[in-house]
Amino acid sequence: MRAAPAFALAAGLLLLSGCADLGYYWQSASGHIGIMRAAKPVPEWLADPAVSEPLKAKLELAQRIRRFAVTELALPDNPSYTAYADLRRRAAVWNVVAAPPYSLTLKNWCFPVAGCVGYRGYYDEAAAKAEAEAQSAKGLETAVYPVPAYSTLGWMNWAGGDPLLSTFIGYPEGELARIVFHELAHQVLYVPGDTVFNESYATAVERIGGALWLQREASDAARSEYARFDAQRQQFRALALNTRRALSQVYESAQAKADDWPAVDAMKKAAMDDFRERYARLRAEWLGPRQGAYDLWVARANNATFAAQGAYDDLVPGFEALFEREGRNWPRFYKEVRRIAALPTMEERRHALQTATGILQTNNNSIRKNQDNHGDHGA
Repeated sequence: MRAAPAFALAAGLLLLSGCADLGYYWQSASGHIGIMRAAKPVPEWLADPAVSEPLKAKLELAQRIRRFAVTELALPDNPSYTAYADLRRRAAVWNVVAAPPYSLTLKNWCFPVAGCVGYRGYYDEAAAKAEAEAQSAKGLETAVYPVPAYSTLGWMNWAGGDPLLSTFIGYPEGELARIVFHELAHQVLYVPGDTVFNESYATAVERIGGALWLQREASDAARSEYARFDAQRQQFRALALNTRRALSQVYESAQAKADDWPAVDAMKKAAMDDFRERYARLRAEWLGPRQGAYDLWVARANNATFAAQGAYDDLVPGFEALFEREGRNWPRFYKEVRRIAALPTMEERRHALQTATGILQTNNNSIRKNQDNHGDHGA
């Protein structure tokens, strides 16, 4: 019965899509219906004697995280993440991303509800790889990556909402909290056609919210576990950001403007070689089971992978600054994000975020200056 409303939505999407993408939209609709059919309310899983105690503990933790999202982060209070589905596969969907050989701009695919986004999702990994091969044949650099969760943007809450999934329920406590906060943030607002704005905003919510969860609710062991995990991630993100900047400079260089592609290729290769060498040095410093967590990403790194990561990171500082500017008050923060989201162009939205960041930096500089002056007077 839970799948019937989803099928109605799927039928509507099929009608909107036209014949050209009929097969793609059918796999999208049937894939989501499969997830909904597999989902059962968390209390049913907790009452089932066949369910393992570790899974029950994770489900109970997820419900605590869900309540925290509502009471402390002002995220939506609805049926999402109150059910659980065992998908018996390693990802909810597989996303395909593509970018030109001399650009970090993702190819966009357009959809009836989500608008134009920088990825195309498949519920079958083989189908995703086939799409990537088709884009490669057009001369684009491509990547396929597993996605543990996605949001239906609140459209399916009347049918049971987005469930917790086996693809991420086993995450460490801090990561489990972050993924729930991230996906719920998409239900607060979503700008069709602006992937970087949407993902950076949700990433900012997950980072701020995740830190609050760890500070207020997590055990010392969970905080230590997360600190080790996050330290490696931050180091890797910093390395990737530096490489994106290096590649951007290559693609904007005088050689590129003069169509001197052999020279551009040489500089691009040098930037990628430097990235892999620096990663190898980082990896040698890391200890523990996650030492090789980024090996596959690094081995397959190209314009598409760097651009996709940038979509989740590039505007995060602006949103974090906005949160601070609004007094760390969640309702005020969401109200301001909605105002910026309503601006008609990407450029205006980015300018508004840059303004927020600039104001915060100016205020912080003033505070430091006053503190310094106060210190001088005291001396």
